[in-house]
Amino acid sequence: MTQLRTRTFAAVSAVALLGLAACNSGTETEAPAAEATAEAPAAAAGTVVTVAQGNPDFTTLVSAVQAAELVETLNGPGPFTVFAPTNAAFEKIPAATRESLMAPAGKADLTGILTYHVVSGNVSAAALAEQITAGGGSATLTTVQGGTLTARAEADGSITLTDAAGNTSRVVQADVAASNGVIHAIDTVVMPG
Repeated sequence: MTQLRTRTFAAVSAVALLGLAACNSGTETEAPAAEATAEAPAAAAGTVVTVAQGNPDFTTLVSAVQAAELVETLNGPGPFTVFAPTNAAFEKIPAATRESLMAPAGKADLTGILTYHVVSGNVSAAALAEQITAGGGSATLTTVQGGTLTARAEADGSITLTDAAGNTSRVVQADVAASNGVIHAIDTVVMPG
């Protein structure tokens, strides 16, 4: 599984970085991406980048956003829903691959991967659960990168995301509020197809 994930990551990295900055959300029957619900988390004092910078679990993500030159974009008005890989999620990627992506030559790939983690709109966990229910057990989220993620509710109540390669990530912390959106921490880096 690790070898397959490593090969998938390496193959996808070159293409993936171009689409990392933006994401749309919706169910299989597209719902308005920016639609806010009553359950949406209250806005925090800082943008998604500022909030991530203040969280010790997101230091690798913040470094990647800086290397991809996405700080200004993600500090914009949004709203953005960011499925933010934790430091432990990034540690699952081989060190040589991470170093390659963080190098100037890897910027396009890194950008694609990062924007694959972003969906347009402020999609709270409750709103995502509603989309999953409306979709008969799954919701297709269109990312800013242009690819899709499939969200599902698991029997234990958690939400998982399945990427284009079939890899799964679990939301480990939901509804971290920001002034221009919301962050949901995930335990695995998802990869575009």
